[in-house]
Amino acid sequence: MASTTALFTGLSGLISNSRRLDTIGNNIANVNTTAFKSNRMQFTPTFSRNFSLGTAPSGTTGGTNPGQIGLGVTVAGTQRNFNNGAIGATGVATDCAIEGDGFFIVDVAGTRNFTRAGNFVRNPQNELVTQSGARVMGFGVDNEFNVIEGDLVPLSVPVGTLTLAEASRNVVFNGNLNSSGNVGTTGSVHTGRAWFTDAAMTTPVTAATDLTTTDIYMSDGAGGSVLAFDSSVNPKSITMSGLQKGGKDLGTKTFAFSATAVSGADGNGTTLSDFTSFLEDVLGLDNSAVGSASNLGGNVTINAGGQLVINGNEGTVQDLAIQSANFVVNTPGAGSGQPLVMQKANAANGESVRTSFVVYDSLGTPLTIDLTFTLQQTSASGGTTWEFVAESNDNDAASRLIGLGEVTFDASGRFQLATNQSFSVTRTNGAVSPLTVNMDFNSGTDSVSSLTDGASNLAAVYQDGSPIGTLSNFSIGDDGRISGSFTNGLTRSIGQIALAKFSNPEGLVDSGDNLFRTGPNSGTPLVAKPREFGTGRLVGGALELSNVDLSQEFINMILASTGYSAASRVITTTNELINQLLTLGR
Repeated sequence: MASTTALFTGLSGLISNSRRLDTIGNNIANVNTTAFKSNRMQFTPTFSRNFSLGTAPSGTTGGTNPGQIGLGVTVAGTQRNFNNGAIGATGVATDCAIEGDGFFIVDVAGTRNFTRAGNFVRNPQNELVTQSGARVMGFGVDNEFNVIEGDLVPLSVPVGTLTLAEASRNVVFNGNLNSSGNVGTTGSVHTGRAWFTDAAMTTPVTAATDLTTTDIYMSDGAGGSVLAFDSSVNPKSITMSGLQKGGKDLGTKTFAFSATAVSGADGNGTTLSDFTSFLEDVLGLDNSAVGSASNLGGNVTINAGGQLVINGNEGTVQDLAIQSANFVVNTPGAGSGQPLVMQKANAANGESVRTSFVVYDSLGTPLTIDLTFTLQQTSASGGTTWEFVAESNDNDAASRLIGLGEVTFDASGRFQLATNQSFSVTRTNGAVSPLTVNMDFNSGTDSVSSLTDGASNLAAVYQDGSPIGTLSNFSIGDDGRISGSFTNGLTRSIGQIALAKFSNPEGLVDSGDNLFRTGPNSGTPLVAKPREFGTGRLVGGALELSNVDLSQEFINMILASTGYSAASRVITTTNELINQLLTLGR
């Protein structure tokens, strides 16, 4: 006799297989969806109707098995395939694929979601977002572009707006210092016309003479005297321009004879000693003992005859070119308009070489540095000793001289040691001050030697630091680090993509838009950098493709269609049997 139970059993087959067709259709529809993970449906039989639970064996019988009739099929659940899809290159900088088990972490209106799709774009705020607008999360960077691990932040790629300048820290030199050159013994010597404190020119000035209270006289060149500096005119100042050292212009500086600072003046003082000290700073002169054998012998003094004497530093490239016209006295008094009449008495000697290079302060301001080496000693036991002097017109302090040191070489011309390998530049433009730069004279293949040659040569072959630059391009590395390229040639990390790892990714809940959220059976996400804890590595400029297998889906479609047809056949057959039963009763 036909049973209505068979109708419901066949119906369960129709429903289950139609749900399977829904799953297959969804897989096929998303065959070209970025990083789509295919799904499959699992069936399970419903409970059975028991006619007998069976009997146990006994002495007279062998036992019987249970008698049961199944009541149909139901959907046990779905299982998502999280195997990696193929990776296809796109060349788009914001595209990123995961090769491993990790998930991108995104923020949707304050809620954390996860995705495998790396087809990111940038929004108007330069944030990295998904196609649906979810912000991509990762690790930010500090002011020194070091990645800050821990807190997740929305990642930003500010192309065209982020600027960067970097202070110089290191300079590497190469070259050869001619060991057969002459040892420096004297610098250039310039003397001025004698000054006196009386019109009769009987009392020469001294370094202690105060020009704000004392009239100064000098010869008029015709046997008489002329008032050079009038004590009643204060403040009076001297502007120095056109001074040269080894052909290098030293800029323009002004000294005011005043007890207090004067606007527009680079220095001030009341005595000739104050003025000579300022002139030493302007000319970059030094006569201090450096190391064991070095002393450049440069200074400015007032001699016993009341003359201004300028002794330049040793070394031919330190030779000074000073003309009377280089000194302009403002408000000089009624007598002489040119009280500094200078004559050159001696030229500088000594093997020397100078090189110029550029460094940058923390604001990206370029600063020109002059570095000079002068031969100071040739040892009887072998080897040479040189003194270097670092100078800069861009030093915001009064002194042009910014660094001194002694460098020694052995009998084979190899670098041995240096008493100092750095210089410091004072900055008053808002940059970090002082700017201290290390000099490396012995950096492997780039090193300074002291061998016999026709002439010395020296060059800065590497210096770090840079002027201002703007972020122009970026790329994503396999560790998730976003590296930005700036127009000044620098490359810096501007963020790092973070990944999440689940102990059971199949327990994630599909939120739509290619996003997942944690589920009761997914476990807690482990957040880490790419390539750590099995998260996998990233492939920049590429996307993960769907892992749908079309051939398998078509086979599954045939099986689902066959199952659906068979279940409908059960219903049809049961209906026919019921109709026959009803016919018997007529």
